[in-house]
Amino acid sequence: MFKEGLGIMKVAFSTLGCRVNQYESEAMAEKFITEGYEIVHFNEFADVYVINTCTVTNMGDKKSRQMIGRARRLNNDSVVAVVGCYSQIAPLEVSKIQGVDVVLGTRNKGEIIYWINRYKEEKKQQIAVNEVLKNNVFEELNIEEYQDKTRAFLKIQDGCNNFCSYCLIPFARGAVCSKKPEKVIEEVNKLAFHGFQEVILSGIHTASYGIDFNEKFNLLDLLEAIDKIEGIKRIRIGSMDPNFFTEDVIYKIKNIKKLCPHFHLSLQSGCDETLKRMNRHYNSKEYITVTENLRNNIPDVSVTTDVIVGFPGETDEEFNKTYNFLESIKLTKMHIFKYSPRKGTKASSMENQIENHVKDERSNKLIELSKKLEDQFYMMFDNMKMDVLYEKNSDNDKNLYEGYTSNYIKVVTESKQNIIGKIISTKLLYCSNELMKGIIE
Repeated sequence: MFKEGLGIMKVAFSTLGCRVNQYESEAMAEKFITEGYEIVHFNEFADVYVINTCTVTNMGDKKSRQMIGRARRLNNDSVVAVVGCYSQIAPLEVSKIQGVDVVLGTRNKGEIIYWINRYKEEKKQQIAVNEVLKNNVFEELNIEEYQDKTRAFLKIQDGCNNFCSYCLIPFARGAVCSKKPEKVIEEVNKLAFHGFQEVILSGIHTASYGIDFNEKFNLLDLLEAIDKIEGIKRIRIGSMDPNFFTEDVIYKIKNIKKLCPHFHLSLQSGCDETLKRMNRHYNSKEYITVTENLRNNIPDVSVTTDVIVGFPGETDEEFNKTYNFLESIKLTKMHIFKYSPRKGTKASSMENQIENHVKDERSNKLIELSKKLEDQFYMMFDNMKMDVLYEKNSDNDKNLYEGYTSNYIKVVTESKQNIIGKIISTKLLYCSNELMKGIIE
């Protein structure tokens, strides 16, 4: 596609939020490439700017608005398309932001070229945001050509049925819907054919994969099927609900040889009273049981998590329960989030909202604890040999390569040969909780 007198049309993407958004942005970018567009950096001049939004926190909404303003400043004559969760939750609010030309929700990103072309023809704002709460049809938004050739994200599921009291995601993403198993297998085979070593299965609530199928086929069945595909060396799964890992499931995944021993089990709080107000469907004792079963059955397993501090009604006593719980359970790493009220959720209208300075203090304490625990985990593997999948050059040094072990330890290794895309046995030397130095012998 050419713009008269200016050559090839250019499109730039700004992607906020989760890995699902990242996957969907890459899939949309591919559609633009098929139409003859050139993909450029978001800070460059472009004919079309696409902002793929997040609405998990107020900060996500704020960043989305900032990106819209930046796009308009870069090229006031460009087409600005705002898509994703923020658009889905507040389409009218987004449409009133100065400079927005196209507004799409979460289940019609595949139609982005159509709506941009329609805007160009009609010269008026286009809004296409469909109801998602009752829509359980998976949108086939696939990637045919990946830029990276080491590991690939594969979206296998969308939506969530849990309705945690602090979360807008079910309203933004709708009911659980899953990619048909034959489609997933087809895509993984394609990735293997193109030389990928690792596939990362992701979704909004990945553990729910398959519950919308009439036939009985769940995430465990899918993992077992992918394990048989030649060429793929590693299977990794995104954030998981701890309830998925029953004793029976853990027993079975022991035999899935390609499954990486790294599990991100969402926790949010180590205090049962807080978990109940959050409408989480497990308690601290059940979470401990899952982590212990994983550690007892899977060698070198790494368990990471998310924690929210400052949830409404979280007293000092409740926070201390969470802190002590996390200190005792010794997870590999914790991603700490300060509670952000979201209009439309139960938690936003709860009494005893926590002041920001208290959230800051609690957040800092858990961040320091996380660093200490991650340090302890990394030290366990000092002087050990482990397989590392090298993904890219480190710090733009052509002789330094960065990669990850199967249990997601970051390794930086010096090599005079190009080792990107290769899985190599590497001796690990402890440096810090952020990386290991690797030596290829």
